[in-house]
Amino acid sequence: MDLLNTLVDKGLRRETPTRGEALAVLGTSDDDLLDVVAAAGRVRRHWFGRRVKLNYLVNLKSGLCPEDCSYCSQRLGSKAGILKYTWLKPEQASDAAAAGLAGGAKRVCLVASGRGPTDRDLDRVSDTIKAIKAGNEGVEVCACLGLLSEGQAERLREAGADAYNHNLNTSEAAYGDITTTHTYADRVDTVQKAHAAGLSACSGLIAGMGESDADLVDVVFALRELDPDSVPVNFLIPFEGTPLAKEWNLSPQRCLRILAMVRFVCPDAEVRIAGGREVHLRTLQPLALHLANSIFLGDYLTSEGQAGRADLEMIADAGFEVEGTDRVTLPEHRTGAGGAHDGGGGCGAHEGGGGCGSASSGAGTCVGTEAAAGPETVSEGAGRADGPRTDLVSVRRRGAGTDLAPNA
Repeated sequence: MDLLNTLVDKGLRRETPTRGEALAVLGTSDDDLLDVVAAAGRVRRHWFGRRVKLNYLVNLKSGLCPEDCSYCSQRLGSKAGILKYTWLKPEQASDAAAAGLAGGAKRVCLVASGRGPTDRDLDRVSDTIKAIKAGNEGVEVCACLGLLSEGQAERLREAGADAYNHNLNTSEAAYGDITTTHTYADRVDTVQKAHAAGLSACSGLIAGMGESDADLVDVVFALRELDPDSVPVNFLIPFEGTPLAKEWNLSPQRCLRILAMVRFVCPDAEVRIAGGREVHLRTLQPLALHLANSIFLGDYLTSEGQAGRADLEMIADAGFEVEGTDRVTLPEHRTGAGGAHDGGGGCGAHEGGGGCGSASSGAGTCVGTEAAAGPETVSEGAGRADGPRTDLVSVRRRGAGTDLAPNA
């Protein structure tokens, strides 16, 4: 297939695909799916070998959020029956992180619901970062606390944070349909603040919210311009009690096409399979490892994931290896203080110069979850071959905020 040969060549050179090429990946047929996975897998192996980085989520504060993000079980007005609790103490959060680290996680992601942190919140998180790093040499800590104000990214960096997560989630054009209490520009602004402070930027998307193929391509190209080191790809978990509870638009095949498109557009970035992989990829999860080089281990913020041991068995059975703390995740041209790049590699340097530009608008509020018919349409019934799999959506009842052992 000429398209796939072209995309592989561009991926190995870190050259940007065209929008048409990215849309064409989403429009490929099921008959071509394994060819798409094999092609994107060549790009993944070129930059990351067969290593899989494990990440572990700690939900520092669950629910009680004033923002109205339609996809989120912690949103204002959510009727989802999730765990709700205020801030964990630093020692509680450190204990929660220990389970994931014992399971092989290399990065701990500290997440808190809310619009953004206060100075007191930053004190708590700073103490938590120090507690985790004190007993775990080589561990990375990523914070995800919502919209950042001036100077807050610098404070996190000084406390020892390695990265900051703030997802764009969807395209600028579709953003107002998903959230009204903050803007797409707010989110971009927070990612830029993290970059400027020397933190490794982590920013991704949520697929399956009713967006078009064009929206998916738009958000991934916007992420390329923002130049995050990590690009988490979430698949909507349609929680009952949220506005998007009836949005079951994903099939395992479509999820693989989305991951392949992200890999082609961001060839040398850490592409992470995030929330919803068990719900939507299901038995095709091992194939997704040929596209992404990073996953979350165990449970998510408010939903239960695949058992940690099953994750490790899946990685081994698929012929991959867990990346240790002695290995550098990113390719050499992207490494440096705080994930800085030599000469601007970005999610794939723009061939012919120019480096990585900044998006035209700026962005806030944290998410840590959790259309092949044409460029402006959503695939009809993409995930409905066997109907909505509500049986696979399970609210987290263990780990952080409970007295039960976590799933790691």
